[in-house]
Amino acid sequence: MTAQDMQALADTAAGLILFHNGLWGAPTCYMWAGPDGAAAGRVPPWECEALDRLRWRKLISAPSGSGVEDVPVVPTEAGLAALRAQRAHAA
Repeated sequence: MTAQDMQALADTAAGLILFHNGLWGAPTCYMWAGPDGAAAGRVPPWECEALDRLRWRKLISAPSGSGVEDVPVVPTEAGLAALRAQRAHAA
């Protein structure tokens, strides 16, 4: 896993990433979560690519809701295990 992938996984585990399904005018994308949990800006393209790789590898879950609300992106059990392993290795 690349350093960008690990950073994206850590950001997801910290609750910093939302998924926007594009229903209220903007394209489907990842958004930063602000302190109140609402969208606070778009995630940069390089982290979006890392998030897509994590999603494809089933290390994060980003459900595409049918409403206008942005949904939190969450790590899966496999993603949490990868994060724990990386942190143990770094220690």
